Amino acid sequence: MKLSYKFLRSPIGGLKLVASEEGLAAILWENDNPRRVRLGDLIENPEHPILLRVEKELNEYFGGIRKTFTVPLDMRGTHFQKQVWEALLGIPYGQTRSYGQLAKQLRNPNATRAIGAANGRNPIAIVVPCHRVIGFDGKLTGFAGGLDAKAHLLNLECQQLSQPEVNR
Repeated sequence: MKLSYKFLRSPIGGLKLVASEEGLAAILWENDNPRRVRLGDLIENPEHPILLRVEKELNEYFGGIRKTFTVPLDMRGTHFQKQVWEALLGIPYGQTRSYGQLAKQLRNPNATRAIGAANGRNPIAIVVPCHRVIGFDGKLTGFAGGLDAKAHLLNLECQQLSQPEVNR
């Protein structure tokens, strides 16, 4: 099955949006390592309905008026990776969790490094909020989009906590 993509300019750089017929499959960074997320054949289709929807929702998010995403997701990974990514979806807007907290939540307290690896392979950046995971000491740690982008996303969310939510 071919996946469709389009590009989006954002405050944190260029993003490559990728979708299947089922949902959003990836949001990749401008300088993403091509081995980090392997998707197969892609065709440019800027009018794909899911891509248009995620573009709208991301623009609202960056504009500070969207706190949750409603676009359907097509998460592609191992069973364990999908468990971690589902846990990421449970981290509320403007909040953070450590890798250790995620390990305890998943009832696997010794899996901190595996959770970090799964987090690093999250193909759906921003919407599946891997940027909300920080080190045990509260410091920002590795992020495929770079630590500046991670800081920007967290600052955006902290500044917008009192704004009304758009959920269309």
